[in-house]
Amino acid sequence: MAKEDILQQIEEMSVKDLAELVEMIEERFNVSAAMAAPVAVAAAPAAGGAEGDAGGAVDTLKVVMTSAGQKKIQVIKEIKEITGKGLKECKELADSLPATIKEGASPDEATSIKEKLEAAGAEIELQ
Repeated sequence: MAKEDILQQIEEMSVKDLAELVEMIEERFNVSAAMAAPVAVAAAPAAGGAEGDAGGAVDTLKVVMTSAGQKKIQVIKEIKEITGKGLKECKELADSLPATIKEGASPDEATSIKEKLEAAGAEIELQ
């Protein structure tokens, strides 16, 4: 089957079917579609940061976990949901403190992430 044929079939899929396909690919090949996202997000702060310095306003924030708290498993589950990383990577983040959970987050997104992680028992700083 040619790559173009595969792309044609994907274009004809419903959103629900496409989401299921992505999930199946992630499980079969032990990958995450979100793994590419941190690279794109990491590039954004450099551009946004320069504009923020010129304007004097903070455009992006870094969410840093300083403590996983007593409910570490809940915190790891929240990190997994927020980042889309694998369970092992999320556990490593929770074990190596302070840990940057997300860089280049908008103020609203950073606040939302902070609230979720604090509800799970973690201590979070926004930088």
